[in-house]
Amino acid sequence: MLNTIRTWWQDKLLRGVLKNTSYLFSSNTLSAALSMVNSIFVTRLLGIDGLGLVATVQTFASNINRFLSFRMSEVVVKYLGQALANNSGIDGEHIHSTEGVSQNIPPNQRAAAIVKGIGMIEAATSILAYLILVLLSPWAARVLVKDPSLAVLFPIYGLMLLANLVYETSAGVLQTYKRFNWLGIINTIQSIITVILIVLAFILHRDVLFILGAYLLGKSFSGLSIAILAFRQMNHNLGSRWWHTSVRQVKDWRSILGFAVNTNLNGTLNLVTRDNAPLYLAALSPANVTQAYVGYFKLGLSIINFITLPIDPFIWPTYAEITRTIALRQWQNTRRLLKQVSAIASAWTLTVGAGIALLGWWLIPLVYGPSASPVYPVVLILLVGYGTANIFNWNRPLMLAFGKPSYPLLVALGVGVIEILLILWLVPMGGYLVMAAILSAYLAVSVGMIAWKGWRLIQYHEASERISGEPKSGDIPV
Repeated sequence: MLNTIRTWWQDKLLRGVLKNTSYLFSSNTLSAALSMVNSIFVTRLLGIDGLGLVATVQTFASNINRFLSFRMSEVVVKYLGQALANNSGIDGEHIHSTEGVSQNIPPNQRAAAIVKGIGMIEAATSILAYLILVLLSPWAARVLVKDPSLAVLFPIYGLMLLANLVYETSAGVLQTYKRFNWLGIINTIQSIITVILIVLAFILHRDVLFILGAYLLGKSFSGLSIAILAFRQMNHNLGSRWWHTSVRQVKDWRSILGFAVNTNLNGTLNLVTRDNAPLYLAALSPANVTQAYVGYFKLGLSIINFITLPIDPFIWPTYAEITRTIALRQWQNTRRLLKQVSAIASAWTLTVGAGIALLGWWLIPLVYGPSASPVYPVVLILLVGYGTANIFNWNRPLMLAFGKPSYPLLVALGVGVIEILLILWLVPMGGYLVMAAILSAYLAVSVGMIAWKGWRLIQYHEASERISGEPKSGDIPV
C-alpha cells in the first residue's frame, strides 16, 4: 500500500488533480460539516415534521429558480474569456482564442457589454422566478405542505431569489478572473452565519419562520457579497464606467443565448429526475404523514451529502486533466487516472458507508433524536446510488472530454422517464423508502451506463490506433 501511495504521489497527472481539488475541498468540507450541524439543531428544535416543512419550502423555492436559471456562470466564463482574447486581461495571461469575438469592437467594450447583458437577463429571470413563486405559493401550501395557512412561508424564504439577483453572472466573472479563493471564503462565511443563527434559534426555542430566516440571511449575504466583489473586479479590469457600455456592442446575442439554453437542459433534467424528489414525495404522500416522510428523506440526503461532498471537488479538476490526455491521445494515462480517482473515491465511500451501516442504527437516533430512527434504512438505500455516482464521478466529464455531451443527456432522459413513471405508480403506496429506492436505482443505472460507455470509447480509440494509427470519426460504437 505504501509503495502504491508513493507511486501515485510521483504521478504528475494525479498530483495535478489533487492540487486543484484541494482548493475546493477545504471550503466544501467545512460547509458540509456546518450543514450537518444545522440539520442536527433544526431536527432537535422542530422535530422531523418541522424539518420536512423547512425542506419543502426551501426545495420548492430553489427549484423554481433553477428551472428558469441558465447557468449564467458558464455562459460568462465562455464568452467573457473570448471577449478578452488577444488582450492580457486575465491575471496577465494571454488568451489566443478569438472564437465569437467581433474584430471591430475593442475587447474591453465587448467584455463589458457581455457581462452587462447577461446580468440583465439573469436579473429578469430572478424577478420572474420570484413572481411565479408568489403565484404558486397557495398551490404549494395546499398540495405539498397540506396546510394552506403556511403559504406565506414560500414568498418570505423566496426573497433569497431577489438577494441573488445576479449571483451566477457575478460568480462567472470571478471564475474568469480566477478569484476562486473569494468564492470559497464567501461560501464559508455564509455557512458560519447560517449555523450561528440556527444555534441561536435552538437556544431561544424559535419556530420554523426563524429557521427559514436564518437560511435566508445566509444566502442573501452570499448573493450580495459575490455581486459586490464581481463589480469591483470589473471596475479594476475594465474601468469604473464599464457598466455604461451599450449591450448593442455585442452582435452575436443569438449564439450566446443559444449556448445559455443548452447549458440549462442538463440542469433542468437533473431538477426533474433528482432534485425534485422531496417535492414528489410531499405531493404523493397522505396529509397526516407528508412532513414526516419528507423529513426522513431530507435527513437521509443530508447524511449522504457528507459522503458525496468531499468527492465533488474531484470532478472538474479530473475533467481538465482527461480533456488534455484525450486530446493528446494518451489513452493509458487517461485510463490510469480514472482508475486512481475511482480508487480514492471508493476508499472514502466504502469506509464511511461501512461505518454508517454498522453504527448508523445507533448514531442517528443518538444525534438527531429517537424520532429520526426511520432515517437509517433511507441512508442505506441511498448509499447504493450515491455511492455508485461517487466512485464513477468522472462519468459525465469523460463524455464531455470526448465531445459527446448529448449521450449523458439522453441516458438521463431515458432512465428518468422510467423513474418518474415508477414514482407516480409506487410512491403513493410505498412512501419514503420506495422514493429512496427509485432515486438510488436511477443514479446507479444512469451513472453506470455513462461510465461504461466512456470506458468503451477509451478502449475503442486505443485499439483503433494500434491497428491503423488514426480512428475514423463516426466509427465510434453506440
